[in-house]
Amino acid sequence: MKKLVLILVLILGPLMSSGQTTDQQLAQHYYGKGEFDKALIYYERLYETDQSKFTFTRYLECLTETGDDKTAEKLLKKSVNRNRHDSEYSILLAKFCEERGEVDKANTIYNDLIESLTPSSRSIIALYNLFKAQSNPEMAYKTLVKGRKLLRKSYPLNFQFAEYYGSQGDTEKMMDEYLGMIDYHQSYMDDIQNILAAQIDFSEEDSKEYQLLKTALIERTQKSPDDLSYAQMLTWLFIQRQNFSAALVHIKAMDKRSKANGRQVFDFGNICVENKAFSVARKSFRYVVDLGEESNYFMRAQNALLNVSFLEVTTRRDFDQNELDEITKNYTDVLAIYGKKRATLPLILELAHIQAFYANQGLSAIKLLEEALLFSGLTDMQKAEIKMQLADIHVLHGDVWEASLFYMQVDKDFKYEPIGHEAKFKNARIFYYDGEFDFAQSQLDVLKQSTSKLIANDALKLSLLITDNFGLDSNYVAMSNFARADLLIEQHRYDEAYKLFDSIMKEFPAHSLGDEILLKKAYAMQLRGQWNEAIEQLERLMKLHKADILADDALFQLGDIYQNHLMNNAKAAEYYRIILFDYKGSLYSEEARKRFKELREFLPDVEEEPTTPGS
Repeated sequence: MKKLVLILVLILGPLMSSGQTTDQQLAQHYYGKGEFDKALIYYERLYETDQSKFTFTRYLECLTETGDDKTAEKLLKKSVNRNRHDSEYSILLAKFCEERGEVDKANTIYNDLIESLTPSSRSIIALYNLFKAQSNPEMAYKTLVKGRKLLRKSYPLNFQFAEYYGSQGDTEKMMDEYLGMIDYHQSYMDDIQNILAAQIDFSEEDSKEYQLLKTALIERTQKSPDDLSYAQMLTWLFIQRQNFSAALVHIKAMDKRSKANGRQVFDFGNICVENKAFSVARKSFRYVVDLGEESNYFMRAQNALLNVSFLEVTTRRDFDQNELDEITKNYTDVLAIYGKKRATLPLILELAHIQAFYANQGLSAIKLLEEALLFSGLTDMQKAEIKMQLADIHVLHGDVWEASLFYMQVDKDFKYEPIGHEAKFKNARIFYYDGEFDFAQSQLDVLKQSTSKLIANDALKLSLLITDNFGLDSNYVAMSNFARADLLIEQHRYDEAYKLFDSIMKEFPAHSLGDEILLKKAYAMQLRGQWNEAIEQLERLMKLHKADILADDALFQLGDIYQNHLMNNAKAAEYYRIILFDYKGSLYSEEARKRFKELREFLPDVEEEPTTPGS
């Protein structure tokens, strides 16, 4: 008998399971086609053995869609009794009543759910989310009010209240709830900042949200002057708006109140440097320096103050000799106080760079660096950094083979390091400048495999330049003159370079170097801060050589000039967009996409860029 039962189980079990699977497939099939009367037959059968929420919901929908409200109501009431712990069934019953005009009955169910709440943040938030999902903001709000009374200060529900007020368009109350979280615990500050950053358009001049938030923060700061939280939030707000001058006022006040001894102002100065707000950065570091040597940040601020001047010189490019003299004097004064030694090497490298490349004091720079090479305790890397700078300056002064010697030393000592790759590349350029194109090409071929992406790209560009434009005897003359003009740019002898470029175009009017010459001229003009003149050259390149290999270079440079120097974000976005749509294989695609997304708000009516290159 036992064997017979076992055999029947083995035979009928799969058939029973198969029957249930068939019911599911048929139910889903008819449900998907909207044939609810047919689907109802199978869901009713399935529900007898499977009372999961999924099957229940489908069964209920089929009943209501076929007009069997009586059975649907019985099903709902049974489910409510069977699942007392799950409020979703009660809300579904209330919704069912509401849809059939029994509003009082529905409200009774809703209010009973709210009144039966216990002091549990989990259950309160769960009920709030259920009402929200059912698009019932009135009951969602009542749930939160009841919940706040029950929980008191153990869990304030600020995020949920803020979400509710935001959905109702009450921005002021929404912000008040978010800021209230900082009162609850300061650890929420970063979260609140991230949320508000997503909600407020800081680029809008007359943003209502920005004004409301600023007013709220000022009021809270004045109300609780000893609480630094809101002062920090106000500072953060000014930074988001790029109002660094206003932020500095609050940072200095906070630094004093918290007795940070300059630390907060120093950190803020670095934020200003990152955002190229050099004037405010200088004021920040000067404030720390003026606190005196007893501040732990005195020496770092002193160095940072000089570094700001260095960055301004190397990025602004519209300075006069008096400014340069003052900057170099500041460096020499600090070095006179602290001495020329290994510890002050970063300052020495910066001073030498300014002297050689901007202040026309190359011999002084060489002397300074040669002294630095003799400092005791230098690491091999520090020696390499000094040699690289010396080599660069020798190139500037026309001593290219002296420069080559230093580059080769660094290449030999750091063959597998980025600085070694950079030295090899610059040494290859020496041979390129001298017209030794074959040897330069052999060195560049090695560097194309460099682990440093920047060096690999530079090597690839120079290699392509040589390959595309060097070959026939007549080409050698043009290419040799081009390389000499390129060297003149490196030596800041711009007018001589322009004349040599023009002579190439006059002697070889149809030469393939035409686009390269325009790009080099534009590069030289950018080095001099002549942005509009550079734009003319780049636009001419686009007009004459739109289909050539350098077109995307020109477009990217145009975008960069408009974005970072002429502050015309809309124009910059247009050029980045052209790269994404018309030059999909460009090496600039990734960076152009990143910048375009940042600037897209300035072009609200254009279509989105492709999601992947080449799509």
